[in-house]
Amino acid sequence: MDGVWLTIATVIAAVVVVCAIITVIVATYAKVPLEKKYENTGGGFGGAFDAIWMPSAYEAGMERDRQTKRTAPAPAPGDPPWTIGEGRITLDV
Repeated sequence: MDGVWLTIATVIAAVVVVCAIITVIVATYAKVPLEKKYENTGGGFGGAFDAIWMPSAYEAGMERDRQTKRTAPAPAPGDPPWTIGEGRITLDV
């Protein structure tokens, strides 16, 4: 009977350790900004084939990268921060 309790205790301890490791990994990964998480998506060896065989996909990827790295212009001092039209808030940038 002692062997059964030892096995159960070992399994419970293993589950607790695995849950702790997963919690630490998720907590660490959640603190990384989105720009760093998805910094190196695509490209590489497949990117060369996209540029040759599907130029529109390559150009779309380049435009996506350009827009991702673009910063929004600062508003002028006298401009309101947003406009409300038809029940929708639109940010003017």
